[in-house]
Amino acid sequence: MRRSKKWRLISAEIKNLSPRISRYNAMTSEHISMTKNQPRRSRDGECPLCLRHTFLTFHHLIPKKMHRRTFFKKQFSKAELAVGVDICRKCHDGIHRSYNEMELAKQFSTLELLKTDEKLRAHFEWVSKQKVSKYR
Repeated sequence: MRRSKKWRLISAEIKNLSPRISRYNAMTSEHISMTKNQPRRSRDGECPLCLRHTFLTFHHLIPKKMHRRTFFKKQFSKAELAVGVDICRKCHDGIHRSYNEMELAKQFSTLELLKTDEKLRAHFEWVSKQKVSKYR
C-alpha cells in the first residue's frame, strides 16, 4: 500500500523533530533532578517586623512587577533587584494593602524604611498581638 504525499511530508517532519524532542526531554529531566536535589531554605523563623515566630514568606524589597521598567533596570543591578526579606504572611499582606508596587519600589526599598513608616508600624504592632496560626 502506497502512502499519500501528505502522509510522507508529515512523517518527514516528525523525523526532523525527534532529535529536538529527545534533547528537550533530556534538558527538562536534568533540570527537574537538579531542583529536587537542592535543599529548600528554612521558612520558619522570626519575622523582623512583628517579631513573631511563624512561617515566613519572601518579600522583594523592589516588587518584581517593577523589575522590567527602564528606571529600575538603569538604577539597580539584577542582584539588587532580587534582594528581599523573609516576613510573615500578615505583615506581607499589610504592606501590599497599604501601598502599591510603585510606592513600595521608590519609597520603601529597605527593611528600615518599612519599619519607620507610621501606617505600617501601626499594622506591625497590631500583627504582633495576633495569635500565630499552626497552619500555613
